[in-house]
Amino acid sequence: MSTSKAVTEQGADADRWAAVRDLPPSAKLVAKILDYEDTLSQSQIAEETLLPARTVRYALTRLEDEGVVESRFSFSDARKRLYRLTV
Repeated sequence: MSTSKAVTEQGADADRWAAVRDLPPSAKLVAKILDYEDTLSQSQIAEETLLPARTVRYALTRLEDEGVVESRFSFSDARKRLYRLTV
């Protein structure tokens, strides 16, 4: 990989996370978990991050407000919502 291509990829990655940069650490952690996993429910995110459910709920709300996470209802259990990173 050439140096200019590496710098371009780093710049693109930095731009990708610009909306998350000023959010609380819990929101950044949730975003990073969703970056590694495709789609997770709130309880799965809490399990992966070891954060309390209330903190995960707050982080997801902040991420949705910034437009970096989208949610949809689970087809297998309509009481649950599934979250996916959009950046």
